[in-house]
Amino acid sequence: MKDTIELDLELNRRWIHLDVRPNETLADVLRIRLALTGTKVSCDAQVCGTCTVLLDGRAVSSCTLLAADADGRSVASVEGLADPHTGTLSRLQRAFIDHAAFQCGYCTPGFLMSATALLAENPHPTRQQVIDYLEGNICRCTGYEAIVDAVLDAAGGESR
Repeated sequence: MKDTIELDLELNRRWIHLDVRPNETLADVLRIRLALTGTKVSCDAQVCGTCTVLLDGRAVSSCTLLAADADGRSVASVEGLADPHTGTLSRLQRAFIDHAAFQCGYCTPGFLMSATALLAENPHPTRQQVIDYLEGNICRCTGYEAIVDAVLDAAGGESR
C-alpha cells in the first residue's frame, strides 16, 4: 500500500500539487498542511457546516471529504472569496460586515461558503430559499436573522 497519494487541485484560483495520506481529509490539508485556517472543524460529521468549502462550485463538508477525492478538481475556501489581487472583500463578505452577521465568527466561513454556492445557483433567492439552503449550517450566537439579511442584501434583494 502506498503511503501517500499525489494530489493536484485548483485551490482558490491557483493550481497546487502535494502528496497526501490516503486518510487525510480536505479540511486537514487546508488547515494543517496549507495554513488556510479559515475553514473550521467542529463536529467531524457533516452536521454543523463550519467546514464548508466549494468543490467544483458546490458546497461540501471538508471534514469528511478525503483530500484525494479533490484531485483534479477546483476547491474554494473562505480565503478565496476576496479579490486575489486587491484583497477587496466580496459583496457577500461586505454584507456580512454591514449586517453584523456574526458574533464569535466560528461559523461565519461556513455560512459564507454555503451562501456563495446558493447565490451562484440562485442569484435572487427569496428569504425562505436562503433559510432552507443554509439549514445545514449551525450558529450558536447570532439567531440567524442577520445572516439571512446579509445574504439577501448581497443578492440585491430586500433584507426584511
